[in-house]
Formats: sequence, C-alpha cells, structure tokens
Amino acid sequence: MSSNIKIELTKNSKIDTVDFNNLPFGSILSDHMFVCDYKDGKWQNSTIQPYAPIQLDPSAKIFHYGQSIFEGMKAYKDTNNNTLLFRPLDNHKRLNKSAERLVIPQVPEDIFMDGLKKLLEIDNAWIPTQDGSSLYIRPFMFASGNGFHASPADEYKLIICTAPSGAYFSGKVKVLIEEKYARAANGGVGFAKAGGNYAAQFYPTQLAVEKGYNQVIWTDDNTHEYIEEAGAMNIFVRINDTLITSPTSDRILDGITRKSILQLARDKNINVEVRKITVTEVVTAAKDGSLKEMFGAGTAAVISPIAGFGFKNEDFDLPEFENTFASQLKKYITDIQTNKVEDPYGWRVTL
Repeated sequence: MSSNIKIELTKNSKIDTVDFNNLPFGSILSDHMFVCDYKDGKWQNSTIQPYAPIQLDPSAKIFHYGQSIFEGMKAYKDTNNNTLLFRPLDNHKRLNKSAERLVIPQVPEDIFMDGLKKLLEIDNAWIPTQDGSSLYIRPFMFASGNGFHASPADEYKLIICTAPSGAYFSGKVKVLIEEKYARAANGGVGFAKAGGNYAAQFYPTQLAVEKGYNQVIWTDDNTHEYIEEAGAMNIFVRINDTLITSPTSDRILDGITRKSILQLARDKNINVEVRKITVTEVVTAAKDGSLKEMFGAGTAAVISPIAGFGFKNEDFDLPEFENTFASQLKKYITDIQTNKVEDPYGWRVTL
C-alpha cells in the first residue's frame, strides 16, 4: 500500500541544527509529515511532504466545534540500528475509538500503518539513540470541512508528525488532589483522546502550579471522593505491597502504558487491584506510613513517580527508597521497547 503514497522530500533538512544530546520534549519537529484527506466519503491523497504549516478556511469546523483527536506513540532504535515501535496497533484501535465518539470517520489500518512506516523510513535519521530519548509520534485527525452549521464536518485530515524528544518530566513531581474541577463526566468523552479534554485541564492545572504544584490529581466529577487520573496520565497507588489503579470508564482513558504495567506487574508477582480508590484511603495511608508510592503512567513519560501531594491545605511527602515498583516497571517496559530484553507479549514491532 505504501506505493500509493505520494512522496515529496524536503530540500532543506533541519537535522544538522539539532543537538540530540539535549532534546526538549515535543518542540523540535522532524523534516516530514504524513497527510491524508477524507473527502467524498473516503480517505484519499496519502502524502508524505515537508513539515510545514497547513492552510484552513476560517469556517473549518475544527475551529468552531472541536472535532479533533490524537494519539501518542514513540519510535526507538536498538543497538543494531533497528527501528522499533511499541504496540502500534493498540494506538490505531484507540484512535478509531476516539474517532467514533466524535463522529470522525475511522481510518483503515493499512492507511495508518503504511503512512507511519513510510514516514519513519524517510525520517529514520531523526530517531535518537541516546538513553532516555525517543522519536515521539503524534497522529491526529480533525475536521477540515467548512461551515458554521453545528453538525459533523464532511471533510477531515489525518496527519502524523514526529519529534525527537528527551524526558517528558525532569525532577520530582508534586501534585494537588483536585476538589472542585473535573477532567471528565459520565457519558462524556473522557475515555477518548479528544483535544478538548486537555484544553479543559489547563486552567485547574494552572491554579495548582500557582500554588507550587506540578500537576493535578483528578477526582470523580460527582463527589470528588475517588482518585481517577494524574494530569494527562493514568495513576497508580501502592499501599504496602499492593499496586492499585482505577478501572477504566467513560471518564478514564484506557492507557496503553497502563495496560502494559498491569500485565507486567502481575507477571512479576506484584499484587494488583483494579478498583476505585478513595481520596480518604490515600490520605489515611500517607498518614500511617502504608502509602509507599504513587506514579503516573502514559506514553510520553512512561512512568512518572510522584514525590508528594497536597490536599485540603496539607502536604504529604512520599518515602524515598530504592527498587520501587515504579523503577522496576519503567525499566522493564523501556527495555522491551528498546530490544534490551525478550518480548514475550509481542508488543514490540520491528520495522
């Protein structure tokens, strides 16, 4: 299918201007992008072209009604210079799950995967080889059709861009348990990777940052009694030697890193519970010393340990010790991703 992709290569590569030993996250963009249009009832015009601004009509419905979804993926290099992906078909399935909820046409697997593979082939030199770095991949789809009528668009774009990136978070992360605002509601789009979900997070997060925290721990929209996510990530809590995470729902994203952690933890004989977690339970555990760890999990950071949290004007620090569940699981996942250990699950895809 990749033979159907029109290819226009850049005449001026930017790669020689990039310091691959000091990469920020997601702000340096690679030379090319994959673009595919949905019009006249089908996906068409698959193109790989130089990374550049796109032109849209001011009445494009993305600007007015927010039909926009995205995914987050990474590409890696192993010591033999092979290009590796981690569970890419799960990203494709979740993209289409999000698309269905926002009435965006689902993209066929061959168009998605062929475009992604060809893009990584062309921009292969952009994949970092430094430890802790990767090529972040951002597929996204949005309404490009025009008109002010409040209805789904008739045209859409799928674009895949890539960015060589270092660590998402650096240093210790301190979070604030949210008591007023909610990330998502029952029957809403919290389970989808819709752009509006993240826009709505910015204001409560800004308020938390002004208080000296890095991120927000989201609670349920109804009672604010249950912990649900950490910033833009799924959340895990370790009480004594039990690892606990909230079940997925309309409000909680079915994270690919989350699913991987659950599988690995069980196989490493870590006691795992998928159940609702109350704020009271976490605060009580912090006070009696049974709260050992909290961490966020997602593609960008993989696992981000939480050093402490705030609730009702009181701060709680988590203990520091070696060989945490977070460090064990992060190492195992990244070793699978970079082909340093065997992959018994078939998660790693070599291109």
